[in-house]
Amino acid sequence: MFNYTQIIITLVLSFIIAALLGPVMIPLLKRIKAGQSIREEGPESHYSKSGTPTIGGIIIILGTIIAALIMGGSSREMWILIFSLTAFGLIGFIDDFIKVVLKRNLGLRAYQKIIMQFLAALLVVLFHLQTSGSTFVLIPFIKESVQIGNFIIPEYLDLGAFYIPFMIFVIIATVNSVNLTDGLDGLASGVSAVVAIFFALFAVSLGFITAGIFSGAIAGACLGFLIVNANPAKVFMGDTGSLALGGGIVAVALLTESVLLIPIVGGIFFLESLSVIIQVISFKLTGKRVFKMSPIHHHFEMIGWKETKVVAVFWTATTLLAVFAVFIIR
Repeated sequence: MFNYTQIIITLVLSFIIAALLGPVMIPLLKRIKAGQSIREEGPESHYSKSGTPTIGGIIIILGTIIAALIMGGSSREMWILIFSLTAFGLIGFIDDFIKVVLKRNLGLRAYQKIIMQFLAALLVVLFHLQTSGSTFVLIPFIKESVQIGNFIIPEYLDLGAFYIPFMIFVIIATVNSVNLTDGLDGLASGVSAVVAIFFALFAVSLGFITAGIFSGAIAGACLGFLIVNANPAKVFMGDTGSLALGGGIVAVALLTESVLLIPIVGGIFFLESLSVIIQVISFKLTGKRVFKMSPIHHHFEMIGWKETKVVAVFWTATTLLAVFAVFIIR
């Protein structure tokens, strides 16, 4: 019970830090003219958001790190988690800075992002292996080893030599999926908060206290950020925040050997990426689009849903997925 109390205290602390940082950071971002530009092909309702300060993900990063270090202390596991959060956050910051401060619309080129993300993911995996040496992953829905004929489905699968390439793929996929989810006021921060709360409780239940504390810090920082990011948003997290959140959440899943739970609990992240993939493939093969606009949150806007309704539905769906995940791992 004490460990769960630590999670609650960490969440509240990071919430307070992020809530206090919001009013401080927004004027600074305005001063450097870090205003978001809205793409013309996007929903018309978004045009009024042009000029809203971005790079607000710094609030989430600082809130998470400060609270996590205060409550969890300095350990090798903690520094792996912090590295993943900040490394991907830095990639996002560079991209944001080029686009909104230097006013170069392209920002980082796609190949530059992938190379940087690959290197960051590789380092995270290698640091983890050096610390734990574990190449196991939890298999969802399998509560104990199941034998079917001569074939045994284990609760935990040892990936062996495939571990490093598989985890690099999972990390990059997760980071970019969270990035695609960041398109509506409060969407990515709210969904990430729910996912982080799940992984915080899950981590502690398995004895991964450091990972639980860190995940609780992410959740609190996201909730504190929502004060200035909920509709109508006073600041956007930008790639700085979305890539950092993806890096932080996937690092917790990595350390708790539960990355295969991400597509379940973070089903919205998966859906957002899948909608983009389907849209691109469909258009290239047939010249037709499956969705009115992708990622899929924009599709719902285009068919008449208010932004607040889309966000509320996606938050609710994530909560239900988290509850579902609890039942399949009990």
